[in-house]
Amino acid sequence: MRPIELTGVIAEHINAVNALDTDRIVATFTPDAFVNDNHREFMGADAVRRWVAKEMVGDKVTIDVHEVLDHHGDTIVRGAYDGDFDRSNLPDEIILSNYFGVRDGKIVSLVVIHNRPAEY
Repeated sequence: MRPIELTGVIAEHINAVNALDTDRIVATFTPDAFVNDNHREFMGADAVRRWVAKEMVGDKVTIDVHEVLDHHGDTIVRGAYDGDFDRSNLPDEIILSNYFGVRDGKIVSLVVIHNRPAEY
């Protein structure tokens, strides 16, 4: 993995999330995209829009990007999440890894995971 700059549709996605703009966020995805967030799958434009409206814009989520990596053409964005979501059993600073698959300038897949360092 190598560090890269945040550009293109992923930069637009993060900017749209931070602007709390449902339409701009949804426009970064393909119509058949999928999102896996907190071990739940959202398949297709309607499901992704509902997820964005309720859990991103509705919870006023923002992302402070800490790291951007390229992994064989896929992009990993690690960032601190803030917003009005349930913080039960979460650390003070919530760093989530976002695994983006992009094809033809649109997001086809996004997997959001709260990772923890390996014990060994």
